[in-house]
Amino acid sequence: MFIAKDFDTDLRRYLTFLETEKGLTHNTLLSYEQELKKFRLYLEAKGLNPCKLSENDAVEFIKSESIKGNSFATQAHLISALKSFYKYLIAEEKIDYNPISNIASPQKWKTLPKYLTIEQVAELLESPDLSKKNGMRDKAILELMYATGLRISEAIDLKISNLYMEESFLRVLGKGNKERVVPFGEKAKEYMVNYLENSRPLLIKKIPTDFVFLNNRGTKLSRTGMWKIVKGYGKKIGAAHILTPHILRHSFATHLLEKGADLRSIQMMLGHASISTTEIYTYVAKKRVKQVYDKYHPRSKS
Repeated sequence: MFIAKDFDTDLRRYLTFLETEKGLTHNTLLSYEQELKKFRLYLEAKGLNPCKLSENDAVEFIKSESIKGNSFATQAHLISALKSFYKYLIAEEKIDYNPISNIASPQKWKTLPKYLTIEQVAELLESPDLSKKNGMRDKAILELMYATGLRISEAIDLKISNLYMEESFLRVLGKGNKERVVPFGEKAKEYMVNYLENSRPLLIKKIPTDFVFLNNRGTKLSRTGMWKIVKGYGKKIGAAHILTPHILRHSFATHLLEKGADLRSIQMMLGHASISTTEIYTYVAKKRVKQVYDKYHPRSKS
């Protein structure tokens, strides 16, 4: 029998545990909460007790979500959230069996991540108008995100105190509150200095702030605001259908690998907890090599 009050209490305590004990970010907590609310609706509709759930019941729920057309990555995230929730219930001695433990996640990457070509990135980086204060800011955003592979949340939360311009690196707090150091090149440094000296002071209003990227009100640029900036320049170069902040991150990793960077270094710069997450870019690189071979080798086709 499903008892809403009991489930909601367990969910609230679980999310508090993830925040205080595991140090998960707000966005990660929100994604776990959304998955478990789907689970709640399913349990309520079926009249199932989550503490007495069978493996078959769990499989049926996951199947019901997969037929909605969710991607492999979404399905894998759902299973991960359920496994974590039930591990917590076991630790709290509410149950002694995890009905999700034997359910394998689907292959997370059914399709390869999309990315811009080096030529497209070059065109993108030339798009902002440097005669305008927002153009200088936007140029700095695009140059830095491509130079470092920062996530959008990491870029908007970046602070002046975490920038080391002389040494050309920055400190960033990534997923799970894990800090990492990421270098950036001379071009990104040049346009960051230009923004910090000539544009950012014009954006600051009465209240000082340590955040690097500001909006016209002088406050931290929002996630939506930065997304619109990147998307807007994507439209300028005819790549609005593909370009997002995360595509810049994919492009950063793909281009590094194509130029000979090793996976471990890319993993460290991206802040991936596991090398297996970074390995997807090897498939992108292999695909690119095959395309070059097919195009240029005189005997690649019959």
